[in-house]
Amino acid sequence: MTPPDRQVAQTAQAEAARAADPDEGAPGGPIAPQEADEAATKAAFFEAFGGVRGMVETTVPGLVFVLSYTISRSIETSAILAIALSVVLAAMRLVQRGTVKHAFGGVFGVAFGAVFAMMSGDAKNFYLPGMLYTLGLGVGYVVSSLAGFPLLGLVLGPVFRENLSWRTRNPGRKRAYIRASYVWGAILLTKSAITFPIYFWGDATQLGWLRVALGIPPFLLAVYLTWIILVKAPPPIDVIAEMEAAEREAEEAEKADRAQKAERATEAEAGTGERAHEAGA
Repeated sequence: MTPPDRQVAQTAQAEAARAADPDEGAPGGPIAPQEADEAATKAAFFEAFGGVRGMVETTVPGLVFVLSYTISRSIETSAILAIALSVVLAAMRLVQRGTVKHAFGGVFGVAFGAVFAMMSGDAKNFYLPGMLYTLGLGVGYVVSSLAGFPLLGLVLGPVFRENLSWRTRNPGRKRAYIRASYVWGAILLTKSAITFPIYFWGDATQLGWLRVALGIPPFLLAVYLTWIILVKAPPPIDVIAEMEAAEREAEEAEKADRAQKAERATEAEAGTGERAHEAGA
């Protein structure tokens, strides 16, 4: 084999190898499927729960309220400051075209607590709606897991583009969602078990600082444990991609059917023309 022929053969072999493994030879080397799944899982969590910004927006208004109340002892002033800050944070999200759900959810939550505190004249009631929500959510996670319909699967299913396919087509992933939902339920119920005694027997300042302290750390713990559980579970079934593929196949089949009908029509016209020509002759 001459040198030019040898070079051509080597080039063809290299191209065949790249076609067999598209990631081979790419900058940074091949991408491990597990690393891609872990990155997708992290992104899905933060997309579903608001991310770092959502945690800050949830915590800061309560921090401002307790800080203001500790200094001024004025429920009205503290409530107005908390509401104003939540409105500013929501407006920033809207201007930057962020998630509307998180923007308005924070405003309504803070406003409801502030109005409740001002109407009752008890600063502790600023935190009561959020405490009841945490308790109800914790119970919901546990009960839904016991029923075999884990709440976390409903939350993350659309994010992973699997919808409810994990219930019937992916039993390993269903078990992972059940375990992760138990984790969320246990953490939220533990948080409630700590805060409610302070609500009944402590003062507003103690409750406020405790709520701030128990804001982000339990959330991060729940996300971390859930991430560990789900990355070890079977990957999600992308039902959206399946539907898109089915639609493309249906369109291609329809095009092929139209093409066959047009071809038969053309052949029929050609046959009719030939018979007419023969009859005329």
